[in-house]
Amino acid sequence: MTKSLAQLLAESGIIVAPGAYDALSAKIAVQAGAKAVYMTGFGVAGSTLGLPDIGLMSATEMADRVRAIADAAAPAPLIADGDNGHGGPLNAARLTRLYEAAGAQCIQIEDQVFPKRCGHMEGKEVVSLEEAAQKIRAAAQARSSGDFKIMARTDARATHDLDEALRRGEAFVKAGADILFIEAPRDIAELEKVAATFRGVPLLANIVEDGKTPYLSAKALEELGYKIAIFPVAALLAVTKRLEEIYAVLLKGEGLPVGTSRVTFQRYNEIVGLPELLASAAKLEDGTK
Repeated sequence: MTKSLAQLLAESGIIVAPGAYDALSAKIAVQAGAKAVYMTGFGVAGSTLGLPDIGLMSATEMADRVRAIADAAAPAPLIADGDNGHGGPLNAARLTRLYEAAGAQCIQIEDQVFPKRCGHMEGKEVVSLEEAAQKIRAAAQARSSGDFKIMARTDARATHDLDEALRRGEAFVKAGADILFIEAPRDIAELEKVAATFRGVPLLANIVEDGKTPYLSAKALEELGYKIAIFPVAALLAVTKRLEEIYAVLLKGEGLPVGTSRVTFQRYNEIVGLPELLASAAKLEDGTK
């Protein structure tokens, strides 16, 4: 039985949420056993526009991706990156309503200025604590159900220091955040300090290949006190490398060599649900006879 994010948060054990950047990756993640999926803004920008994660996707474009990915991941819950709310508090409130209506079970809102950057890029800037807290408060008040969760992220570790990040985390909890995301702690000691500061608050750890945070397993993060572990770009980076290799081979004009690792044509159709859709269509046709 698939559980909602609210149910998963109430249970013991860490939630591993792999990153998905489109409907197909979300569907495959759930078929592989994911209990929750994380929609990565980094991956959505790359897969949709072929551009970096620097705030180029609009709010409505992001909401459209939420709808497609949430539908593909269902019934597993989707945690969706909402960047910096795409504006001020009113924009954050509108985005929250859009994400909830699109089928996500959690929106992540960060405290960066616009244009924002991926959390493991250089050159980030953050808005004031007061403005950031207003966005979290607006998002919390805009949702129609308490089961829809608000995740507050701060990038202040990079722009200021860990103490400022912790101060912002406390303000975000007071403003109504259900989950805290302190971005890019630099070592295990910092991860431990975050966990010790926010005991009883669900904490998310962002594990990025070549990133600034130690590359720990979900089990290790759970032992430190974290509730959610996301691996947002692991699949994207692996698929990108594979695409580079495959297109280089195809451009030689000889097709894929025999034995190349791939799914079969039939297996792909099974993954995307062709047999079930054809069976449904056949039943509808029988009903008209």
